[in-house]
Parts: sequence; C-alpha cells; structure tokens
Amino acid sequence: MKALILLRAGELSLKDVPLPERKPDEARIRVHLAGICRTDLELYGGYMDFSGILGHEFVGVVEEADEPRWVGKRVVGEINLPCGSCATCLAGLGRHCPNRRVLGMLEKDGVFAEYLTLPLANLHEVPSGVSDRQAVFTEPLAAAWEICEQLHILPTDRVAVFGDGKLGLLVAMVMRSLGVELTVVGCHEHKLDIVRQLGIETVFADRLDRDRRFDVVVEATGRKEGLEGSLAHLRPQGTLVLKSTLAEDYALPVTPLVVNEINITGSRCGPFEPALRSLAEGVIDPEPLISAVFPLSEGIEAFRKASENGVLKVLLELPGD
Repeated sequence: MKALILLRAGELSLKDVPLPERKPDEARIRVHLAGICRTDLELYGGYMDFSGILGHEFVGVVEEADEPRWVGKRVVGEINLPCGSCATCLAGLGRHCPNRRVLGMLEKDGVFAEYLTLPLANLHEVPSGVSDRQAVFTEPLAAAWEICEQLHILPTDRVAVFGDGKLGLLVAMVMRSLGVELTVVGCHEHKLDIVRQLGIETVFADRLDRDRRFDVVVEATGRKEGLEGSLAHLRPQGTLVLKSTLAEDYALPVTPLVVNEINITGSRCGPFEPALRSLAEGVIDPEPLISAVFPLSEGIEAFRKASENGVLKVLLELPGD
C-alpha cells in the first residue's frame, strides 16, 4: 500500500509499504479521507521525536474483522490504545493510560495510508446521513464536546472562545448548540466569518474591551498571548479551559489565580458519540472549515498548504478500489 511516512523531523516521503498486520481483536480499514491537524504539523517539526506513518483523523470502511458485523461498515476511530490492565485503565481512564499507544503519534502507525488497523473497541459506525467530509472531523469535534463532559455550562453563562483555528471554531459550534451567550475572539476575518454566519458574535483580539469579563473562557490559540488574554477576561471564580498546548514554556501567574479563585480545566480527547450525533442531526456542519483536499500522492504538498498562515483544514483523499 501507499503511505505518507515521516522519516525524521522535516522529512516526509511517499512510500510503498506492506499492509499492516491485523490482530484478532482488530479491524483492517481502508481509508477514504484523512485530516491534517496541528499536532501532525508539530510532529513533522520534531515534536515527540516520532517517525512512521502520521495522522489520526480519518473516515474509512472496514474490510477485514473477525466480527462479521463490522465488515463493510463506514467507521471513524478513537486514537488512544490503552493497555487495559493498569490501575488507570481499570479506573476507566484509558485515555490517560501511561502505557498507551496513540494513533499516528506514539508507537502506532497512523492514517495517512491506504489502510490502517485499529481495535474493534475503538471503532464507531458513521451514521448514513453523515458525509465523509463531515465524518473526518469526528475526532477533533469529540475533543470540543469533551468540555461539556467536564463542565456544567448553563445557557445563561457568558462564554468566550479565544482562537479562530480549526479547534476553536469547532468549540464555538458546540458552545452555540448550548444556547450560551457566546463570543469568539480571533485574528482572521475569513475564519471569524465562518461562525459569524451562524449568528455568533466575533471580535478581533486587539479590539476586545479590556474590561469585558466572561464566566467561561476556552483557550484554543496555543499561544502565550492567547493564554494571557484568556486569563485577563475571566470574572472572579470563572473557569479557564485549556484546549490547546503551548509550543513554548509559560509560567502561569499564580497570585491572581488564587486571589480571583480561578478554576482551570485541562481538556484533551473527548467522546465520539455526541460528536457523531451532532453531525447526524445537523446541529454542527464542519465542512466550511475545509480549505483544501489533496490526493495522498500529493501529501507533501498538502503539508506545505496546511502550514500556511490562515489555512484551516487540509484533507488527504485516498484512492478508491
């Protein structure tokens, strides 16, 4: 099969490689579409010292599985492969298993290839009314829904999302579905316009009233300046949701956090069920976030495109039969 392989930091290559071996509890899946996300770009830049097949956002069809009911199903898949036997797993926290493998990131080849394998326990069938171009967003959309799993957000809450990248816009779409008083703070007119057309208030970061405060602020910029702005616009006893990691080290100012009794919640992977349901019911349509689609054969050019300033989601389309 063809696969886009990260040989070392900054060096990608399209190669012919053997089909991945399937274990009895796994499915072999033919990939239809795969999405390039910020983490893939960071791995390409040397993050985690990963080498192998990149990618973890996908939609495809099961071609082989020991359980016949899965064969022929269109699926998406959760990215964490926990050991299942450690204390963390037994406590129901498999996403945080210290021994886990992670699809396309840690000791597990990813989805920028014609085929992949995943445990059947990781698979979710895609509803018939959801297109491939929508379904490929399931994993990041699940990460956005995770906020609702962690916090009790009231319709009367004033919520701000800092960041108009792919994840920030998905978080905004999820928050909109809750009926909250919502504001998206960003820096790009064409990105903000996507959620503005949904009736969401938007404001440029440098034009946000310095005295404005919110009950919940979601930090999705991945930048020091975004984190500082998020903290500055929280009310006392407000909640800061950290939805993106920072590429640089940053020391949080502890004193104002204590004085203002700020709650901080880290938020990472999330539940696939509400993500797929919101797609199936038309509550959320992520297709406007697609900036470009490339065939796998042009994967290196796709990475260049995804790295450009202002670009949102770039997809890789895999060849059919």
